[in-house]
Formats: sequence, structure tokens, C-alpha cells
Amino acid sequence: MLEESILSEYKDLCEQIKYHMDRYYNQDTPEISDYEYDQLMIRLKAIEKEHPEIIAKDSPTQIIGGTAKREAGVTVEHNVPMLSIQDVFSKEEVLDWVHSVRALHPDVKFDVEQKIDGLSMSIRYQNGSLALAETRGDGLIGEDVTANALVIPDVVKKLKNDYDYLELRGEVYMSHKDFDAVNEKQELLGKKLFANPRNCAAGTLRQLDSKMVKERGLSMFIFNIQSGDDELMASHHAGLERLAKEDGIKIVPSVLCTTDEEILAQIDAIGEARGDLEYDIDGAVIKIDQVAYRNDFPAGSKYSAGHIAYKYPPEEKEAVITDIELSVGMTGRVNPTAIFTPIRLCGTTVSRATLHNQDFIDSLGIAIGKKVLVYKSGEIIPKIKAVVYDNDKENVYKIPDICPVCGAPVVREADTADMKCTNDDCRAKLERRIINFVQRDAMDIKGFGEEYIKALIEEGYLNNIADIYLLKNHRETLIAKGIIGKEKNTDKLLGVIEESKKNEVYRLITGLSIGNVGKASAKTLMKHFDSVDELMHASVESLQEVEDVGETTALAIHEFFHKESNIELIGRLKEYGLNMEAEKNQGTSELAGMTFVITGDVNHFKNRNELVEFIESKGGKAAGSVSKKTTALINNDSTSNSSKNKKAKDLGIPIWTEEEFLEKISQM
Repeated sequence: MLEESILSEYKDLCEQIKYHMDRYYNQDTPEISDYEYDQLMIRLKAIEKEHPEIIAKDSPTQIIGGTAKREAGVTVEHNVPMLSIQDVFSKEEVLDWVHSVRALHPDVKFDVEQKIDGLSMSIRYQNGSLALAETRGDGLIGEDVTANALVIPDVVKKLKNDYDYLELRGEVYMSHKDFDAVNEKQELLGKKLFANPRNCAAGTLRQLDSKMVKERGLSMFIFNIQSGDDELMASHHAGLERLAKEDGIKIVPSVLCTTDEEILAQIDAIGEARGDLEYDIDGAVIKIDQVAYRNDFPAGSKYSAGHIAYKYPPEEKEAVITDIELSVGMTGRVNPTAIFTPIRLCGTTVSRATLHNQDFIDSLGIAIGKKVLVYKSGEIIPKIKAVVYDNDKENVYKIPDICPVCGAPVVREADTADMKCTNDDCRAKLERRIINFVQRDAMDIKGFGEEYIKALIEEGYLNNIADIYLLKNHRETLIAKGIIGKEKNTDKLLGVIEESKKNEVYRLITGLSIGNVGKASAKTLMKHFDSVDELMHASVESLQEVEDVGETTALAIHEFFHKESNIELIGRLKEYGLNMEAEKNQGTSELAGMTFVITGDVNHFKNRNELVEFIESKGGKAAGSVSKKTTALINNDSTSNSSKNKKAKDLGIPIWTEEEFLEKISQM
């Protein structure tokens, strides 16, 4: 009988992998590296091999990760399914597969090519002219991106040979140069930067505006002939070479091999060239050259037959630490950051990585001048893995015992690895606290940007959060100095500040930077207490009676409101007219005791936040993830393959559209 622990691990792995498949294929926002994802898949396959009776139809080993996104254009059914490639992680596995093919077909040859890190696109030609371009989607149905393909320079629009029908598959990618240019522009416009070239290419290809596609610059390699004349389909290598020579098709770099030694040598050559290429690769693909032989080696419903992909280990590079910068957060925590010689990792140039705390620094033996090994976590965040060739074990960087901003003593907080500035009036603390106070989830003072805050602190206008509400007294001086712009801009910001006094009190609590108290817990607190006054005088025990408030949070709240400087702050904010009373009996209780999770686009509300507020006004609760406590998942696309939809189905949680949700409420 199957052990419960194995079954539990299997189900958990399936959920984790499906979640990360969705982040990678559908949202272009991966949270873990390819290596970490591969390790999860390796473990899942091992369990399924040992216990084939538990393999589910929707196991990640049986399905393809992507879904066709209707908003990107018209969906289209593939003439030839666009399946995945079976991955292997050792050269022994490569040779095992090669030998199994050679045992059946002694004359077999193998094409070894670069595995480009981009997204797949298939192109159909009719009578020599480009007729359709489509993304992979779920492997059976993809998105029509013909208009975007036409502006990619590498895509040939008209072939010299008038083939009746030819279908090619390739990889759309972005070169390092083009990617850097896009991110430079994003930064100038104040927009979010793309994590890596693959994410940028994927998001760009799905744009509805082909002008944007052309402007950003995409490239493409063709790596397979999906369907075509018998002559083209006889030899994979020869067919692609002919298309390159006669029709100007840009084909993926590859080498035709016969022996084991040739195959392994080419895998090594591709791996060694990885850091010098103008684009990213994440492996080497080994393909049976004789196309007719491929169907003798099927790899399951998810993987196409006749080839495998050897995946290289995570990319790591050496760099030298040239400096260690210190910054101070709103709690006073001193944050050390290593500055090192610029290196290129996963498509981006990096030169900084957090050092976390003194314990981390000590454990690795980090110091200025030492050579370190750097990698990317989730292919996004640079991290230091180790010190290389360290012969100076005693030379380790120590975080100074004085604050780098105000010069006050820095002490190590009890039971933590954090070093904190002891000065409550430290400028760095003040800056971060004010930024938190004015942000959207807190007091939502629109237009009060970080640069204005820094300038107002520098000029001496802000020495405390409460000083925000005295800025109106300095209107003429502020306009004359142009600190926050000319008259119109200054008056606009002062008006928004004044209007914020009427905000619901939970926003004020959110903005006070109380430990462990965010927007959700602030709302819960102010449903329990009638006013800030009542909250200030609450005991630790009474605070713990509030839903989702544990001992740690209760102690943090109690300590905050019993600190003299904070008592004075609340007194000033009350004096300046900020709302201190909780709104009572404003909502109803139809949804009391119910918890909802929202995913996907909304139609009847401006955005998800508005729907959350509606639920809360009816006495309900909105959560971020599906669990056994969830009453229903609200999703207008009940057929979606999102991780939330799948989890809801697995747990038997109902999935409602907005219409169904609103109809059920009206009947309560």
C-alpha cells in the first residue's frame, strides 16, 4: 500500500510545479530558476516511475505548460502539435538515449544544436508566402501572432521556392543588446524593468501593437521543419541547410554528429561558448537527423519524439567585491550590499547583491577585494554563493557599530541577526516611513514621490510624519524654491494631502509602519476597535483576541503605541484633523464568515481592489490563495488552467464568475 507521505509529497509537487509552469509560460514572471524547477520535476518523475499507478492525467509530466491567451489575438489550432522536449541532466542519460536509438538504427546520425532560451513560434507558408504565425499555447491551440511576426527581421516573408505548404518551428528571442536597450528605456520612463530577455521577448510577442514589437527588436532562429516536401523532411540537418542557403532562413547553429565522442564534444563546445553568445541558451538539443526514424522513439503525450535536451547547470560567474554599501530601512535595520565587478548572468549585467546580515557575511568570509561566485536566484535576483580561493580567512567585513546615515550607535537586535540604528530620528528611517505613509495601500497621497520626500527632508521641512500636514504653511516658500514644482503642482499635492485627512482610519494604521501590520491586518484591527484611542490602550491579551493577530504582532502593536515619540505623533495627527474613528455599521453582513479568492480579470468592477472592498463591505473576507477555508474562487474564466483554478477543483471549492457571485449575494 502506498505510504501516505509519498502520496502527499506527490500531490504537493504537482501543485508546486503547475504553479511555476503558469508563472513561466502564461505570466512570463518566473519565481524560481530553471534549475530549481528541474529539480522539482526530477523528483516528481522519480515518484511516478516508482509508483506509476498514481500518475494523474493532469500531472505536470503529462501536460504542456502554456495556455493560449485570447487577449493577445485570435486563437488557432496547430496543424502539427507544438510539444515540449524531454530534458536530461547528465551525459550518461544522453548516451543511454543515443545507444537506444543506435541499437535500432545503426546508421543513425544526430544533430546537436543550441537550445535557445526564448519562446516557440510556428510559421506556415503557402505557395512560398507567409500565411500564419502562431505561438505554442498549450501545444494544441496557440495564438495568432502573424502581424507581429511580420515585423521581426529574421522572419522571411516570401520564400524563393514556391512550396505548396511548409511549416517551420523556431524560437523567438531577444539579444542582450536589444534587451539592455529596452530596459534602459523602461528606466527612463519610470516603468518596471524586465527580469530577463526571455520574459521581455514573451511579453513583446504577445503585444497587440506590432509597432511595439518592431521597436523593441525581436530575433528568431528556425530549429525544425514541422511539415513540408519529402525531400526537405528526409534529413533534418540537410533540410534546414537547404532552407538557409536557398531561402535565407535563419537556422539555429548546429553540428551533425555520428559517434558518442562527437556528440559529447559538441555539447561541451556549446556549454563553453554560452557566456560569449549574444543571446541566452539553456541547453543543447540532440536530434535524430533521419526524420523517418523519430517516431520509433516516442516520449509520451507531452514530448515530441526523436530528440532530447541536455540542460546545463545554473550559470555562475566569478566577480571581485569592490565595495560594500550600507543602507538603513524604516525599522532602522542596516542593510549591507556587495558591489562587484560587472558580470553578465541570465541575460542581464549585474554588479550588486545583498549580503543580508553579519551572520551571512561571516559564514562566507566576505570582504572587500575577495573574489566571489555569483548566481541568480529565480534567474532574477543576483546572489553570492561562495568566496573563491580564500586564503585570508581572518579578513572578514564587519558592519560598523555606528549608523552610516546619522552616526548613532548600531546594535544587534536580540534573537535576530539584524543590526539596527538606535536613533528614532534617523533620517533614513524617516525617509522610509514617510514613503510607506504616503503609499497607495496606506494614506494614498498621490503625487508625493520619493524624490519630493528626500528633498523636503533635506530642506528641513519634514522631520516627522506629522510634518506632512504642516507643509501648507510653507506654500509660498515651497513654490519659490520649486521643491515640489511650480504653483499648480504644489497646490495639487497640498490639496491631496489635505483630502487624505478624511481617509478611513485603517489607512492611517497601515501608514504608521507598525511591525507586522499591513493593510489587511489594519482593516481587521479597526473592525474590532472603535478608534485609534481604543487601539492605543488595548492590552496585549485583548489584541490577541483579534482575528489573525498572534502574540508577536500584538506585542509589536502594544510596544508601538506605548513609545513616547509615537504617542506624541498620534497626538499631533489628531490635532491636525486626521480621522481617528473607525466607520461602523457602514456595511452589511451577508458574507460574514465567508472567504473568497479572486483571480483573472474583472468586468463589473474597476479592478480587483474594488471587488475586494465590495466583499469586505458585505462582511466577507478576501484571501490571496485557495485553501480548504475558501468559500469560492471568483474567476470569469472557469476553464482556465491557472494554479488557483486547479487547486479549487482539487479541493472541491466552487468556481464562480462575477455574475454568479453577484446573483448569489442578491439571493441572500
